Amino acid sequence: RNHIIICFLFLEAFQAIASDSSADTPDFPAILDADDISYFSENHDIEGLHWALSNVFKRSQRNPRKNEIVYNTLPETIVSRGGGSTYTTAYKLKMDLEQAEYLANRDDTEMSKFFRGTVLPTYRTVFENIPSLENLERTAGLYAFKQKDYEAGIEDVYNKALHHTDFDMLKDSKGELLPLLSDSFDSKRIEQQYFGETGDDDRNDENNLNDMSVPGIVVVDDILSQTALERIRRILLESNVFYQTKMPKKFGTYAGAYIDDGLYDKILLQLAFELNQALPKVMKNHSLKYLWAYKYDSDYSNGGINIHADQAAVNVNLWITPEDANLDKSTGGLVIFTAKPPSNWDFAAYNTDTERVTRDILAPSNFHNVTVPYRENRAVIFDSALFHHTDVYKFKQGYENRRINLTILYGEMQMGDARTRMENEL
Repeated sequence: RNHIIICFLFLEAFQAIASDSSADTPDFPAILDADDISYFSENHDIEGLHWALSNVFKRSQRNPRKNEIVYNTLPETIVSRGGGSTYTTAYKLKMDLEQAEYLANRDDTEMSKFFRGTVLPTYRTVFENIPSLENLERTAGLYAFKQKDYEAGIEDVYNKALHHTDFDMLKDSKGELLPLLSDSFDSKRIEQQYFGETGDDDRNDENNLNDMSVPGIVVVDDILSQTALERIRRILLESNVFYQTKMPKKFGTYAGAYIDDGLYDKILLQLAFELNQALPKVMKNHSLKYLWAYKYDSDYSNGGINIHADQAAVNVNLWITPEDANLDKSTGGLVIFTAKPPSNWDFAAYNTDTERVTRDILAPSNFHNVTVPYRENRAVIFDSALFHHTDVYKFKQGYENRRINLTILYGEMQMGDARTRMENEL
């Protein structure tokens, strides 16, 4: 197929003739890859990237309007990571059910009526059909939909973009962009900490954030303006884009939403590019590579993400859920080890082989780590090649109390020597 970048080179021309019904439609692929995303990111082109992502998405099986679907199957990449539409898990469908109740009870719009009259009854019926986790041992907790589920209407509602926020960039009354980063965001200080250049301000840090910051790992509190935080929280509560489920017997109990599968609201792209521009030394030559959000099941204190490293140079992990939802202020955040995978390891080794990582990398380094507790509107900016995992957590029950993190990745992964710890490299 012609690579999507060919279409991108002619983006302005396509936009100019968009109103001409006789014009040919660009040939979009079934999914964008990291190179496609980086193409726009190099110039911080929010409109262009949104244009590409939205056009691919509306042609996919996520679209509830069947006449607009071009691709009759989901890409293998999406299905293999848990985003398929023919299977689910009890924890994922419970999360979808809670979200449907949240949307159904907000007001008396046609959308809310649809969720009350169609989506909720379907989800409730199918949820009752899912066997207990102990009876799904062979599939590690995955449940394939049965004929009775399809008769209940699951195919028309599950993992569909029934409500897609697609919020614009944050602007003032004159249409000018408003900053998403808070007034307290100190670029100079963050970059000094990232590269181990401590100053007087760090030694006098009243919040003790410097105690959790080592070269390559920086903690930033109150990173977003209040308006930006509330808008992004709305997206992650409302938008039907959390399609990924995990095998709970192996990988935890969280649902994922991804930039290449619906999570591309312009305000999120604005944030990704604003961060990229605000930290020129940290982000040098590292354009946006990927973006996702995870929403966790409050029933499982150990249901987070296992030990892994991510394929990027810089990782920004931002926490969205309100502070009072966290029942244990000493936990709930992120554990970041000061060790990287060696350059001869492949993706499967450093991203999924927890036993090997523990034995060959973490144990020899005496499990040296920085543990960052959860705080609302706190971000951890760190070298994405460092092994990390979700800390244990204890959050209140209820949909709006679920732990949510937003992750933004930049640049290409810089792997290290298995015996070399991060603080000795920088």
